[in-house]
Amino acid sequence: MSLSGSVSATALNLRCGFHSNSELRSVMSFRGQGLKIPVKTTSRNGFSPLQQVVCVDYPRPDIDNTSNFLEAAYLSASFRTSPRPPKPLKVVIAGAGLAGLSTAKYLADSGHKPLLLEARDVLGGKVAAWKDEDGDWYETGLHIFFGAYPNIQNLFGELGINDRLQWKEHSMIFAMPNKPGEFSRFDFPEVLPAPINGIWAILKNNEMLTWPEKVKFAIGLLPAMIGGQAYVEAQDGLSVQEWMRKQGVPDRVTTEVFIAMSKALNFINPDELSMQCILIALNRFLQEKHGSKMAFLDGSPPERLCMPIVEHIQSLGGEVRLNSRIQKIELNDDGTVKNFVLTNGSVIEGDAYVFATPVDILKLLLPENWKEMPYFKRLEKLVGVPVINVHIWFDRKLKNTYDHLLFSRSPLLSVYADMSVTCKEYYDPNKSMLELVFAPAAEWISRSDEEIIDATMKELAKLFPDEIAADQSKAKILKYHVVKTPRSVYKTVPNCEPCRPLQRSPVEGFYLAGDFTKQKYLASMEGAVLSGKLCAQAIVQDYELLDARAKDRLVEASIR
Repeated sequence: MSLSGSVSATALNLRCGFHSNSELRSVMSFRGQGLKIPVKTTSRNGFSPLQQVVCVDYPRPDIDNTSNFLEAAYLSASFRTSPRPPKPLKVVIAGAGLAGLSTAKYLADSGHKPLLLEARDVLGGKVAAWKDEDGDWYETGLHIFFGAYPNIQNLFGELGINDRLQWKEHSMIFAMPNKPGEFSRFDFPEVLPAPINGIWAILKNNEMLTWPEKVKFAIGLLPAMIGGQAYVEAQDGLSVQEWMRKQGVPDRVTTEVFIAMSKALNFINPDELSMQCILIALNRFLQEKHGSKMAFLDGSPPERLCMPIVEHIQSLGGEVRLNSRIQKIELNDDGTVKNFVLTNGSVIEGDAYVFATPVDILKLLLPENWKEMPYFKRLEKLVGVPVINVHIWFDRKLKNTYDHLLFSRSPLLSVYADMSVTCKEYYDPNKSMLELVFAPAAEWISRSDEEIIDATMKELAKLFPDEIAADQSKAKILKYHVVKTPRSVYKTVPNCEPCRPLQRSPVEGFYLAGDFTKQKYLASMEGAVLSGKLCAQAIVQDYELLDARAKDRLVEASIR
């Protein structure tokens, strides 16, 4: 491996408690467990003893005093401190992904009684995961928690589970397709403030971009830096590729950096992705010192994140029901929601109703009376993008990897990680489990798992040339799981932004939550959680109206 692909020895010495490079043998990271990991080392005489190395994760970054974190904290506090309702509303919420869970959590904090209905037998929606017969987890996606996710970070703190995030070194690591097995790094110095630390990371990397390319890219970005949010929103009509060419940025910048970023952000290539998406990400990640710093959850999202939210909701009198799929939204004569009818025949009534499902499911269940309303009509432009998540367990520990998220820069793969290294619950000292995002996936979503694994192995042979061969003559597959999501986050193509709906619909008493709804973050976990908070806020603000409607219904029922 070249020097550009090597972890800083000094940083790792400090991290693992070594005092010299000769003592540095290997790096594994798990927060505060005091895990003793046997590491094979080779002495000068060729003897290979087993030594014990104890490492810990990087500490939680100092993000609690950023303006975005404080803004998110203020919004969270507003629910806990709001006047208690004389009569709590029963709010029926469809979908127990992060948007639905967030909506229910903050409504419960406000003194209301959410009833959360989930169609499947698992929590999490797009962060769902399952255990196989061996007790190993496989997930819907490879989920990364950034420092620039203030609402997510507040949520972890409110639930008292900050220690479940395993923070990694502040770097972005890209594979080098023209140098199989090697990596190029963007390292963000701890001593520098934002955005200087990001600029330094870009300037110090000379493997991916030349100096003339860096200069042209910087000049191209100047309007975004000067114009701020207004400029960013105005770029929604251009794809990444179109914007780059318009700004005179060389195509190689797109090829070297932004293909990987586009696939990581929205599972599509730069010729399709709206430039607004990239600019929002750059703005969030570069304006905060720790914005682009990444953390892995220490186990499966349903157990380690979703269940604490459910327990919080239940502790405040709310309810969560699995296996409760909605078949129909029944309407009153005035076009408002009468009830939700479930596939098992149950009828669920409430004082307010929320749909926190993916936009494609919402569109399938929209009542005919609503479809021509401009608010709902615009949803036709929002279509979920297909994505495939691949898990492969190997018969050995792979060496050509990091304790980090890796950008594969493969035509078929987006990002990947050795979860047996990055995640405490998935830790294995002897075998690797690679979790990979297969994207773009439109042409592969209908293909067999075997075809997808064969294609993945061919790409992995380029990333691990000394360890993996497509024919398994080197590392052998012990097992695999392929999770297909035909419609994931909405496809952020140009001119989608005006179609994203506000959380409060024009139908009295009906609301939306989901990362596709209007909020300032991307189609992401952060966007989902913020959308839930905004949805809960709208319902709390509408309390008097909703309470009056509930009383009117009672009067009507008594007359009948």
